[in-house]
Amino acid sequence: MKKLVVLTGAGMSAESGISTFRDSGGLWEKYRIEDVATPEGWHINPDLVLDFYNQRRKQLLDAKPNAGHYALAELEKSFDIQIITQNVDNLHERAGSSKVLHLHGELMKVRSTGAGHEVFDVDINYPDVNLGDNCPKGFQLRPHIVWFGEAVPEIERAEVLVENADIFVVIGTSLQVYPAAGLMHNVKTDVPIYLIDPHVMPNLPKQVTIIQKGASEGMKELILKLSEI
Repeated sequence: MKKLVVLTGAGMSAESGISTFRDSGGLWEKYRIEDVATPEGWHINPDLVLDFYNQRRKQLLDAKPNAGHYALAELEKSFDIQIITQNVDNLHERAGSSKVLHLHGELMKVRSTGAGHEVFDVDINYPDVNLGDNCPKGFQLRPHIVWFGEAVPEIERAEVLVENADIFVVIGTSLQVYPAAGLMHNVKTDVPIYLIDPHVMPNLPKQVTIIQKGASEGMKELILKLSEI
């Protein structure tokens, strides 16, 4: 099977009703990034940060995978698919995708603020995390999210996956957030790239085929194009 590596961003989950930061009406208009998505914000007001992610968790529990998520999962019958996602939701997994690498963490997980940084699943029946909720070693739990200003631990693994891709697909990302945006430069020059997004980005490599549609409709067109390879 050919190795198909897919990079997904906020546009992948927008059709599922997941609020984005960058779009009009998105989360950036309601919260300052510095307050809820940085180590400094956590240090100043952990209650606000925990409440913000509690709200996002509840939103996610009410959301469902869209047709684009299911189409990617279905493609596993024909390709060796590895998804690299900037999204912190679990919609790829819920749609049936078996190999998903989360660059920016996972909303349905928390981790210890202690030295070991152990990661734990959130109880979907009791999804809120509050001050005083500690790991077994007695350290406060925090969202398992890579905040602005923090290192992206999985980026090197993502780079290797992209370097070994036979086909590279980008869905629903502005390619403005680094280091994820830089993954495009790890694609070999003879590897076809497909970009699914209603907004076309400038200065794209020559091997990029643009599918100017949302995730679900774009995936339908991608499947047709892949059948011709």
